Amino acid sequence: MSEEQKKLLEQQLWNIANTLRGKMNADEFRDYILGFIFFKYLSERMELFANEILKQDKIIFRDIDENTALGKEYIIAIREESLDQLGYFLKPSELFSDIAKRGNSDVEGQSNFIIEDLQKVLINIQQSTMGTESEDDFDNLFEDMDLNSTKLGKTPDARNEIIAKVLQHLDKIDFALEDTEIDVLGDAYEYLIGQFASGAGKKAGEFYTPQEVSTVLAKIVTTGKTKLKSIYDPTCGSGSLLLRVKKEVKEVSNFYGQELNRTTYNLARMNMILHGVHYRMFDIKQEDTLEHPQHINHKFEAIVANPPFSAQWSANTLFTSDDRFSQYGKLAPSSKADWAFVQHMIHHLADNGTMALVLPHGALFRGGAEQHIRKYLIEDRNYLDAVIGLPANIFYGTGIPTCIMVFKKCRETPEDILFIDASNEFDKVKTQNILRDVHIDKIIVTYRNRTESDKYSKRASLQEIIENDYNLNIPRYVDTFEAEVSIDINSIASDLKALEMEMKDADNDITTFCIELNISTPF
Repeated sequence: MSEEQKKLLEQQLWNIANTLRGKMNADEFRDYILGFIFFKYLSERMELFANEILKQDKIIFRDIDENTALGKEYIIAIREESLDQLGYFLKPSELFSDIAKRGNSDVEGQSNFIIEDLQKVLINIQQSTMGTESEDDFDNLFEDMDLNSTKLGKTPDARNEIIAKVLQHLDKIDFALEDTEIDVLGDAYEYLIGQFASGAGKKAGEFYTPQEVSTVLAKIVTTGKTKLKSIYDPTCGSGSLLLRVKKEVKEVSNFYGQELNRTTYNLARMNMILHGVHYRMFDIKQEDTLEHPQHINHKFEAIVANPPFSAQWSANTLFTSDDRFSQYGKLAPSSKADWAFVQHMIHHLADNGTMALVLPHGALFRGGAEQHIRKYLIEDRNYLDAVIGLPANIFYGTGIPTCIMVFKKCRETPEDILFIDASNEFDKVKTQNILRDVHIDKIIVTYRNRTESDKYSKRASLQEIIENDYNLNIPRYVDTFEAEVSIDINSIASDLKALEMEMKDADNDITTFCIELNISTPF
């Protein structure tokens, strides 16, 4: 599929999403449209899988009569294979296209009321996994899609009409799932999530990291690697950051994540499945990462995160005996959990791993317990590898300047820490600042080569950082000061006098010409 066709698909999906725009706010109609797209994906994948099994019998899945003895035999056999390979099962009568056609049927005597059938199918998808390995991955996956909500319409008929219309439009789109070399639908799904984030204001930060920032994080943690055993995001949102890392390497064996918000947790699981990540390869949990970590005994080769900026947490004294925090001697303040997330991630980082996370600038220089934690990680452990300043107004819902901090337990260059000031390298699109490929490439090349560049990057010695009392504020290390050009007032005054004389000479010449031509002068 060409880039032009991909853009067309994205636009088609966004246009369909907009059929719900007038009825509810962005984060609500997001859940419906992404849920419907996911249902269509599950259906088409189920049909392709079943047709491959049935190829030797020269029949296709949708032609199976579920009410005959032979049909039931086929269903039982395919169900068993599907639950093992795909992690779920749908009957021919439950396929998306079948529901969509019934919803828009004009056959006399045939009801086109599909809400109850559709709700039942969504429940059946979940129930088909009960007692299997994939049960946790599909548990309550469609719970945010209340098809009887009055937000879709005041009456059942009105709700049925809008749902049938959306399904009809989606049914006409080819997701090209047969082409396993490309991930068109996955890219389009990411596009939609990004579009919803751009219109969701402050709520966007709960589920989405701008793609260009995700790309920087992903390229950093995959530096020098083509395969990863494990990747972890402790605040995974929609899972987009995990999937961005997947694009940077040939193979990721296992994906791990944790997310507090239930709706976003559902979106993350859908996103993983829709991008072709097998249910056995991902383990995403729903809980508070700091208060109730779910992957206690795991170490990860790559860790990425965009935690909520300066969030509150309990900072309960019981955590002083928690392995994640006990060695530091102090807990991050309850009003700002930024360094608590760093400590949590450091605990889960493998010895050969790299972690990169986004933090607000304040985390670089605030005093008290945060300064104490910085000192421990720099002086005692020497884990901090780089600090990268990003432009302000690059995240949805907040204009504050942010930075990326990179940590490694086994650093290749333990004698210095790289500082990059990329805060002035961006393009402005409407009210949002964005990073172009050229800006991203400059950051990554500078990081990987640890290049020093005037007014952009510097390798600061550990001694220099100690002398600055562990203050990591980037301007202390990267001098971006632009000296003002000195102005010679006397020279300017002389130039003005010369200009005035030239103007008088020109006026005299014009007057002479006017007299010769016997016309009045303009003065």
